[in-house]
Amino acid sequence: MNGFTAVFKREFKSYFATPLAYVFLMVFLFFSGYLAFKEGFFEARQADMTAFFINMPLLFVFLVPAAAMRLWAEEKKNGSIELLFTLPITVTQAVLGKFLAAWLFLIVAIGLTFPMAITVFYLGKPDMGLMAAGYLATILMAGGFLAVGSFFSAVSNNQVISFVLSVVACGVLVFAGMPTTMDYLSGFLPSGAVNTVSIMSFQEHFESIGKGMLEFKDISYFVILIAGWVAACGAVLDERKAG
Repeated sequence: MNGFTAVFKREFKSYFATPLAYVFLMVFLFFSGYLAFKEGFFEARQADMTAFFINMPLLFVFLVPAAAMRLWAEEKKNGSIELLFTLPITVTQAVLGKFLAAWLFLIVAIGLTFPMAITVFYLGKPDMGLMAAGYLATILMAGGFLAVGSFFSAVSNNQVISFVLSVVACGVLVFAGMPTTMDYLSGFLPSGAVNTVSIMSFQEHFESIGKGMLEFKDISYFVILIAGWVAACGAVLDERKAG
């Protein structure tokens, strides 16, 4: 068994070894359902999951950093990171193993929202392609938030500080693309700069994929974002190991 597989299995199993994982799942499922129905799921009289997906960016701003804060901050707090670095695995294997295990846990959480999809199918005949695109966008966005959170977890020794920094960074990446933010920035920035800010935001790319438009620029945005933040996480830990 190589180092990556060992870390991946260890990390994924650890999520279900404590009640925290189940609390996280219950909180996520409750608020994802509550916000969807609050936004007029039935009043819309349309069999789709728009009301469900529209709240995912705001919900993930808080919940994904909560899942990510323990990735490295906890290892550093209890000293197990030093033991991890003495094992015959590379920093890259450890980083990818922990990140992908956490991402799979989030995908499991997203998959548990299937009762919402069943409700939609019961009420009408939704566009399955559009629904699949919405779930793909949600999974990619979760990976993006998680990559940001893993970096700040590696930077900080305190889980609370890691959580706060991740929420702020993810919040900026989401709200930068909001119409109100764009209107505010257009008041003192040139249109080119405003468009650049919008392009760097989660919101624009998430909504584009969620509408069923699987364009290269949107997929590549999330791939590059995830790869960049994970690589930065690995660089920080490499420096710590070398020191």
